[in-house]
Amino acid sequence: MAGSRGNIIDDIIADHREFESVFVEIESSGDPRTQPELVEHVISGIVRHAVAEEQYVYPAARSVLPDGDEVADHELEEHAEAEEVMKAIEKTDPEDSRYGELVRRLIDDIRHHIEEEESGMLSKLRDACPPERLHELSEEFQRAKSLAPTRPHPLAPDHPPANKILGPGAGLVDRLRDILSGRNS
Repeated sequence: MAGSRGNIIDDIIADHREFESVFVEIESSGDPRTQPELVEHVISGIVRHAVAEEQYVYPAARSVLPDGDEVADHELEEHAEAEEVMKAIEKTDPEDSRYGELVRRLIDDIRHHIEEEESGMLSKLRDACPPERLHELSEEFQRAKSLAPTRPHPLAPDHPPANKILGPGAGLVDRLRDILSGRNS
């Protein structure tokens, strides 16, 4: 329905606020090792969000911002670093002391990424794109999130068209793994 959503900027910021809310909940426990389900939940959300950004938002930034290639490349580097940490968390038992350290590192990395993205790329995109394009990007972003993987895949392509082709397949496999393992994403 036209006009039923805001725009891509508002969507991304809403996701960021949701991540922050979960981070605060994890931190309030005093030890991330006591909250593995919550950690898995936020990782799933971060992965879907990042995949959708890589498929639609960063290509848009490349095409409309004068420094779009530099901005998008920087964002992709930060995504890659976060994916490595998320993969390490996934491979680490919550009882292992490294688990808590990795979760804290992920929270710090994502907070840094959010701060930079909101003060940089997102404000530039808001100024550079007409409202109709921001709405189109919102629709593409939401659709991509619904099909995206729920687990980190550091070796997966992060540039179109390969990520648009392979992402939904990896997403399907991840959702099946989630169902079979009882993981609530």
